[in-house]
Order: sequence, then C-alpha cells, then structure tokens
Amino acid sequence: MAVKDAVAARFAAFCKQRHLKTNELATLSGVTPSTVYSMMDPRRRDVSIVTIKKLCDGLDITLGEFFSTPEFDALEQEIK
Repeated sequence: MAVKDAVAARFAAFCKQRHLKTNELATLSGVTPSTVYSMMDPRRRDVSIVTIKKLCDGLDITLGEFFSTPEFDALEQEIK
C-alpha cells in the first residue's frame, strides 16, 4: 500500500466511525470539499502534510494519533 492510499484509508475510517460525510470533514477542517475529494481519489498521488494536519485538527486528533497504526508502520521505504 502506498503512503497516500494509507492516508486516504485512515481518513475514510475516521469518517465512517464518526458518521461524517466528506463535505462535513472539509467543513470541520476549514478546507474545501474538493481538497478532501482529491485526497480520497485513488488516481491522485500526492497529499500534503499541511492538509493532513488540518483534517486531523477538524477531527480533534493529533498527527501522532493519526499515524500511530500498524498500516503506517508496515509501509515500505519510498527510497529504493
């Protein structure tokens, strides 16, 4: 799994757990809905750490809480 895919899956899980729609996450986070939709789109490859931080702020979680999962620990190195 790629980093961007892991990030999108993690936010999707939070939204499902909290019964949030994509637009609601965007509103809570102060970003445009298109930013969130773009991040969730599997064809898009990049997501910025600033966007991740804003979305975490909207969910009232820290970056540490967001990234503290086995999925992120198991990611392969990007540099080969």
